[in-house]
Amino acid sequence: MKFTDAHVPFGLSWTSPFTRWQGPLAEVNSLDLAVDVTGRALADRGLPPQEITEWVLGCTVPQQFGFYGVTGVTRRLGAGDHGGPWVSRACATSVAVVEHLAAQVQLGAHTTTIGVVTDRTSNGPLMLWGSGRGPGGAPVSEHWVLDPMRLDPTTGQSMNDTAENTARDAGYTREQVDEVALLRYEQYRSALADDRAVQRAYMVPVRVPTRRGEEWVTEDHGVHPTTADGLARLRPVAPDGVVTHGAQTHPADGCAGVVVASAARARELGRDGVTAQVLATGFARAAPAYMPKAPVPAAMRALADAGVEVADLDVVTTHNPFAVNDLWFAEQTGFALERMNPYGSSLVYGHPQGPTGARALTELIHALHARGGGTGLFTGCAAGDSAGAVVVRVDG
Repeated sequence: MKFTDAHVPFGLSWTSPFTRWQGPLAEVNSLDLAVDVTGRALADRGLPPQEITEWVLGCTVPQQFGFYGVTGVTRRLGAGDHGGPWVSRACATSVAVVEHLAAQVQLGAHTTTIGVVTDRTSNGPLMLWGSGRGPGGAPVSEHWVLDPMRLDPTTGQSMNDTAENTARDAGYTREQVDEVALLRYEQYRSALADDRAVQRAYMVPVRVPTRRGEEWVTEDHGVHPTTADGLARLRPVAPDGVVTHGAQTHPADGCAGVVVASAARARELGRDGVTAQVLATGFARAAPAYMPKAPVPAAMRALADAGVEVADLDVVTTHNPFAVNDLWFAEQTGFALERMNPYGSSLVYGHPQGPTGARALTELIHALHARGGGTGLFTGCAAGDSAGAVVVRVDG
């Protein structure tokens, strides 16, 4: 979908730290997390919540009191006159949120909108459905987080299977996969230099209530140090496979936010008047059980709508639950692996599902701004062998 008047004001997209599941955010309701982080992010940036007239909640893991959706968030933040939809599109949720907001602005329905994207994979709900025909009336159950990782009901294969299928089809070796995993870790480490100067520009700490008061989570939690020797010692998840736990992401908890506004309003709000124009979004699907391939057609669709060629791109960020994703993207597009994900990626810092894309988009905008402007792409896969992509252009 193409847009001509939808902009992210520079500085008005952010992320919380991502914490490995069963870590410090395991007991924090993701809606409480979103209220806490969004409220302080807006206050620090001088944007009163009541001035935002369209709100979207992106959330893929149900939480207690989640039935009320975004209205429960806006009322607690002092913007109770406004609401909006709840969007859930697996790991492509952030792209769907941005697309909805950009469309609202493009149509002139709103000038200032926001996407609040949050998820907690820790302690995901165990869903029960009554079964009158089951033995003794035993319920049908599904673990909302774990079961989909193990099985796509339309293919009978797991998430890991999709990576192995893609690697086998392309002929990737274990060494190639490990090299990408190590590259992404080294890029992530570069974002920690100078007391995390890069991350502190867009990362909002989380306040965690405790019995004794409160604690603060100020940086990502659960990132494992990665070395070539350490990767080489790991066993593949599947027999005779090439993907280890070191070359795939881990579930996580976290939230992110992104404001989308008209050009005039975005220039008022953006740091130094700088904006990131949303040029286009795109969605696509790959063949069944080949999820890591999906980001390529999604990217090509968004690029075509934006009127941008791969050769025109200055930076690419990806949601890459497997190192295989980036190998396939680089091979199919010719975009160098080294020019992707300059601040690391979800392969390293984890994957809270819904907000993962919003963090990668925020990092894309900051990377473009750091180089003096340019055109960038975020693309990432999602369950069901699907993917979403966003093309942006940052002012010089």
